[in-house]
Amino acid sequence: MSRYCHNDVYDGAWNVIKNNCNQMTVCSQFPTTRTEAVSTYMLAAVSMSSADFTLGAGSSGRKITVGAKSGTVSTSGTATHVALVDGTRLLYVTECQAQALTAGNQVNIPSWEAEIKAPTAPA
Repeated sequence: MSRYCHNDVYDGAWNVIKNNCNQMTVCSQFPTTRTEAVSTYMLAAVSMSSADFTLGAGSSGRKITVGAKSGTVSTSGTATHVALVDGTRLLYVTECQAQALTAGNQVNIPSWEAEIKAPTAPA
């Protein structure tokens, strides 16, 4: 049984993030809502624009690469997750290496990637 998905379909999903994300937040817990990402669990936030994202081929599908950013820590705590949001939605959440952050210090968020894998035939 064969499967196929055009790159435009994958990129359509990633373009929702690329074209709408206006903020990346560093969070102390896994946020399940935009409010949790930008308020409840937020330790730091940086502004984002479409220039901060690159779409391309992944190892087995299509990926989005999020550019490295730096910002000021607003609340002390241990960073465990990074979230991408727009004005009304929580768009994407991923884990990060746990790191203690102190209010007033800088946080450096390295570049990171997410991938949508190509379809495979059932076993």
